[in-house]
Amino acid sequence: MRIIKSVSLATAALVAAGLGWVGTTSTTAEAVSTKHGEVVGTSLGDVRGTVKNGVRSFQGIPYAAPPVDELRWKSPQPAEPWQGVREATSPGAACAQPVGYPIGVPSENEDCLYLNVTAPAGAKGDLPVIVWIHGGSLMYGTGDMYRPDRMAAAGAVVVSMNYRLGIMGFLTDPSLKGADGLGLEDQQAALRWVRANAAAFGGDARNVTVMGESGGGFAVCGHLASPGSAGLFDRAIVQSAPCTAGSSRTRKEAKADSARVIKALECEKDTAKCLRDKSAAELMEAYGAYADPLPVSGTRLLPVAPEKALHTGRLNKVPVLIGVNHGEERGMVLGEELATGKPMQPEAYEPTIRELFGAKADAVLKRYPLSAYPSPGEALAAAKTDSVWSAPTLDTARLLSKWTPTRMYEFAEPETLWYKGYPEPSFEPGANHMVELAYLFDMELFEDRTPEQDRLADRMIEAWVRFAATGETDWPSFRDGQYVQSLTSGTWKRTEFAKDHQYRFWTTQGE
Repeated sequence: MRIIKSVSLATAALVAAGLGWVGTTSTTAEAVSTKHGEVVGTSLGDVRGTVKNGVRSFQGIPYAAPPVDELRWKSPQPAEPWQGVREATSPGAACAQPVGYPIGVPSENEDCLYLNVTAPAGAKGDLPVIVWIHGGSLMYGTGDMYRPDRMAAAGAVVVSMNYRLGIMGFLTDPSLKGADGLGLEDQQAALRWVRANAAAFGGDARNVTVMGESGGGFAVCGHLASPGSAGLFDRAIVQSAPCTAGSSRTRKEAKADSARVIKALECEKDTAKCLRDKSAAELMEAYGAYADPLPVSGTRLLPVAPEKALHTGRLNKVPVLIGVNHGEERGMVLGEELATGKPMQPEAYEPTIRELFGAKADAVLKRYPLSAYPSPGEALAAAKTDSVWSAPTLDTARLLSKWTPTRMYEFAEPETLWYKGYPEPSFEPGANHMVELAYLFDMELFEDRTPEQDRLADRMIEAWVRFAATGETDWPSFRDGQYVQSLTSGTWKRTEFAKDHQYRFWTTQGE
């Protein structure tokens, strides 16, 4: 998920093969109230969290061993059990990530494989479990920046985790066997932890929904396609991540990308040792702040790319809720304006379209004429939203619905929250990329919600929790006439999604 720069759809994900080492759920583990908070027994030891406003929070629980020293670029290994009660009142460190986007938390820390659990107080082991995979182009972010208290209070156990990012999670080289999907292998380890421990926090370990947005959503696409993820989850929510659009790299592409980094680090000889001798800061500098760390298809972890899996039905067939925002690229175009210090000028529109769309530019300019929009930025955002997000998401829903129950939504609230502390945008950001998260979680990144926006947040959370509990929504499945529900602060109703986003134009290559 990129705010200042445009998002490339090459921020997709694959899921690594499963691990079998996470302990089984103890049938005697139970929550015990204390004056200091809440104590829960897990498969590795007891943890003490906090209780506030009827919600229990446990942060910084290790789900795998620190991937440091000889474990750098190795599959996640078992965390060590502990004696006594471990304090779980603050989140674990952010995984190593460079200075870059506002969604990031600059860090050089590699000891970062921790997760967080939020649950209603008094839950008895039968609530749906939602496992949140944060976005950030698989380069940035942490699980704890998305506070899920409202979602938990609505009747779910919510788990978030940190996972290896960027060069630490997705570097590809023959000397580092299996390192090309470690970030997603970490997610798989966290899912195994959830299966083993959800009941102790009041969740139903047999009813787990994996949920992600943007880079995290592409990770969910990978989980749907990975045989190693089979049996680790029961439903899936994919937000702003069309699985059909560039969700993996070929071996050739991955090796070429890694060769660039290895050359910059002067590690062509004795590559593995040389890379392990480098500091996290040196590695991240060579990798770059805006890389696209895509896992590699055609591997044990991802035998086929998610797009091919959708076409062939080689999927983990669970109910899916998939959606996209009505104006995904509006915030990204505004971010570019903030970076340059001025709105896009009319004379820049046609050259930009020609650079982006090449041979199709004439058709795009005819379909999205500057005269039809209040500003060049809004015209550009419409063309990019429809081509990069809307059409591929509809394709994804169509393919998914052939194999498994599928619901689709479009977040279309016209007046949304802007980023806290940022200058006022030159046009209304609308339902731009990532903004729906401000309604599902409490986030410091965004301005505060109004009472009306709180009501929309409550409705969305209720819908998400209902889907996690039952695999259904209060609107029809996608197969019922390719139904897409529009989510706004007004009446929720069907939207003419294909027509609104010029689907036929984009799927016929602009001809």
